[in-house]
Amino acid sequence: MSAYQFPRWTSSLRPVIGFAAVIVPTYLVVLLATGLSAENLNVGYAPVQPIPFSHQTHAGELGLDCRYCHNTVEDGAMAAIPQTSTCMNCHDKIRTDSPKLQPLRDAAKSGEAIAWVKVHDLPEFAYFNHSAHLSAGVSCVECHGRIDQMEVVRQDKPLSMGWCIDCHRDPAPHIRPQEHITDLGWEPTEDRRSIGEQLMKDNHIDPRTDCSTCHR
Repeated sequence: MSAYQFPRWTSSLRPVIGFAAVIVPTYLVVLLATGLSAENLNVGYAPVQPIPFSHQTHAGELGLDCRYCHNTVEDGAMAAIPQTSTCMNCHDKIRTDSPKLQPLRDAAKSGEAIAWVKVHDLPEFAYFNHSAHLSAGVSCVECHGRIDQMEVVRQDKPLSMGWCIDCHRDPAPHIRPQEHITDLGWEPTEDRRSIGEQLMKDNHIDPRTDCSTCHR
């Protein structure tokens, strides 16, 4: 009987197997420590910000459109954090003596960026494009909840892979007409699913669920 239980070419796999045995566990440890932290997945996460900005006041009571501050959301993958100059468009005339806004005034004078803390922070291995979702009729509220009612912004949805895939498999209830994209309190007079299905048909919306859609 031959001393080899497997084909001879399998001997060449030993270095690969040894390398994988070291690298894969290390990668998983780093992934769990950084990419899947509580901040990324924990519904209710609401970090303290350097300036107590109230979305309830600005987006809710004042009715500011989300796109005024997050001005790249329709054209790019990222929803840009507003520049200090955007805030100062109003606050160089409004509440100019408020101690809470002193960091804003300091940043405007120094030119240094305000160190806002990310609330919705997807792992680096997950790709998400804001413009693609908005152009398809997915409103901010579907992922971020009623931001216009939040004094302190918190993570409202899990943003997990399973949660995203569920929406891609059945997007109709989450799609609305473009004119209501930033109307977070929109209530349709017709059946929501029927509206979404018609929009999917009219706009040829067919979201993918293969791995490469989000992992590139």
